[in-house]
Amino acid sequence: MVIDPRHLELLHLFDEYGSVTAVADVTHRSPSAVSQQLRQAGREIGHALVEPAGRGLTLTAAGRLLASGGRDVASTLARVQAQWEGHLGEAVGEITLTGLPSALTHLLPDALRRLREDHPAIDLRMDDVDLAEHEFAGLTRDVDIVVAHSLVAERPIGTDGLTVVPLAREPIDVALASDHPLADRTTLTPDDVVGCRWVGVPRGYPFDTILTSIEHLTGHDLDVVQRIRDNRLIEAIVASSDQVALLPRFTTPRDAGLSLVPLTGVSTTRWIVAVMRPDTAERVAVRAVIGALSRVDDAAD
Repeated sequence: MVIDPRHLELLHLFDEYGSVTAVADVTHRSPSAVSQQLRQAGREIGHALVEPAGRGLTLTAAGRLLASGGRDVASTLARVQAQWEGHLGEAVGEITLTGLPSALTHLLPDALRRLREDHPAIDLRMDDVDLAEHEFAGLTRDVDIVVAHSLVAERPIGTDGLTVVPLAREPIDVALASDHPLADRTTLTPDDVVGCRWVGVPRGYPFDTILTSIEHLTGHDLDVVQRIRDNRLIEAIVASSDQVALLPRFTTPRDAGLSLVPLTGVSTTRWIVAVMRPDTAERVAVRAVIGALSRVDDAAD
């Protein structure tokens, strides 16, 4: 018996995406066609590869074994493709990228200029998302490069098994209205800000770990009156009130009635990283984009 590589690819996709509907969406097929192809693969191989599970299907032990083989085949093909591109010396093709707006604002302008100058044959397609730290890894199923961040370590939560490349380090400062009583300080400590009214981010977002650290160090709960994702909205609220927030140093405008003051006594530097599937990271064009984005020495400037 010769195993059809197309069956391995389908099983790999089913294992990764978890449902017939999701595989149908990503492969532009109908759910009924995907179900039929999964069963057809089982008939040709001579073993059941999927079985009912609730209202859907799940892989059998045989299906999981072949899905793992499909993952290996995909990685090998990507590595060979990357080696061939390297042999030809070409960085060409469409690369998809998505990530955190504040990180992309810092990295993309210079990166796009470098790509235009050095790799004009790369077609970079971009989108922006703002997610909890553990959610960025899931985007690598559909996107070549995901720009994420973490305040805990270079590797964001949930990225085990993926390729993570540090791109930049950026301090997170306390943002205050320019007429706030603390705005003229050169630095602030947790004790200085524990009594402030805060505009925070949703729980699970990296900046929230700094607020948690302040609470642990001071022994007091912070008064977080709002939890908002969008930095531009946070800036507007802070500039027009006595509330304070945490904002990235390099991409927060200073001409909007804001002051940024460094916070000492807790870790406030975020790692901005590129997260990719290992096979995707092998591509010459992907490596060229990562090189253009990389500014790992930022925090030392």
